Amino acid sequence: MKQGEIIAGFLAPHPPHLVYGENPPQNEPRSEGGWEPLRWAYERARRSLERLKPDVLLVHSPHWQTQLGHHFLGVSKLSGKSVDPIFPNLFRYSFSLDVDVELAEACCREAQAAGLTAKMMRNPKFRVDYGTITTLHMMRPQWDIPVVGISANNSPYYLTTKEGLEEMDRLGKATRRAIERTGRRAVVLASNTLCHYHFHEEPAIPEDMSCEHPQSYAGYKWDMRMLDLMRSGKTREMFEILPQFIDEAFAEVKSGAFTWMFAAMGYPQIPGELHGYGTVIGTGNAVVEWNLVDRGLATAA
Repeated sequence: MKQGEIIAGFLAPHPPHLVYGENPPQNEPRSEGGWEPLRWAYERARRSLERLKPDVLLVHSPHWQTQLGHHFLGVSKLSGKSVDPIFPNLFRYSFSLDVDVELAEACCREAQAAGLTAKMMRNPKFRVDYGTITTLHMMRPQWDIPVVGISANNSPYYLTTKEGLEEMDRLGKATRRAIERTGRRAVVLASNTLCHYHFHEEPAIPEDMSCEHPQSYAGYKWDMRMLDLMRSGKTREMFEILPQFIDEAFAEVKSGAFTWMFAAMGYPQIPGELHGYGTVIGTGNAVVEWNLVDRGLATAA
C-alpha cells in the first residue's frame, strides 16, 4: 500500500449562520442572505478542495464534547437532524454522511498507542454536532467525500492551556500516522473561530448586516496579528504566542482543533492563504488554507 499523506489543512470555522445564509435544502429555516464575505471565502476554499481531490476529510469540532477521552465517529453511515442548541431558529439541518471507519479506527489505535484515552463512537443513531456539520457543509456541500469526525475532550479547559495543547499535539501526530499507514490522501479541517467574544442579543433580523461587527476591538486586533503570522508562514512565532492569544481574545482555538491540525501537518513553515475574514455575532472568523501540494510537501493527485 502506498503511504498516505495530508495534502492540505484548513482553518474552517463553524458559525451556523453561514449555512443559514446559504439556504441549502437540508436546512429548514430560510434567510435573506447575510455574512457574504465569509460565505464567499468558503466558495474559494471549495474550489481549492475540488482541485486537491482528497480521499477523506477529517474534522475536529469543539461542539462534540467528550470529557473522557478523544472519540471518533465509528458508524459507516450516519443521518438525522442536527440542531444548534443556541440558534435553533437558524440551524435545523438534515444530514447524511459517510464515515471512513477504517481510518477512524486507525486514528483511535494510534491515539491509544500514544498514551491518550480514545474510543470509537458506535451508536448508529448518533446525532452529529452542528460544528462538524457546518464545517463539512461549507467545505463540501455535495457530501460526496467520506469523513472522520473527532470529538473535543476539552483537555485545555480542564488542564492548563499548555498541558491541554500538548495533548492535542499528540493527537495530531497520531492522526498523521494513521493517515500514512492507511494510504489515504487526507485534508484536515480545524473547526475553530478566532476571537470568541460575542454579542448576547440577536437582532430582530439575524441577517441584518448593519448589526454585524467585531464585539471587541482588542480581540479584532489580536485576530489581525494572528492572521498576519499565518499569511507570512511564521508558524513558530504563531504557536509561541498562541496561549496569550487564547487568554486575551477568548479564542476558540483553545479547544484544540487548530493545534491538532498543525501537529498533523508537521507544523509547516509555509504561508497560509487567507480566503476571507468576517465576524458572526461579533466573533472573528477566518477561512485559511495551508496547501501542502502547492508547496511541494505532498504529492498531487
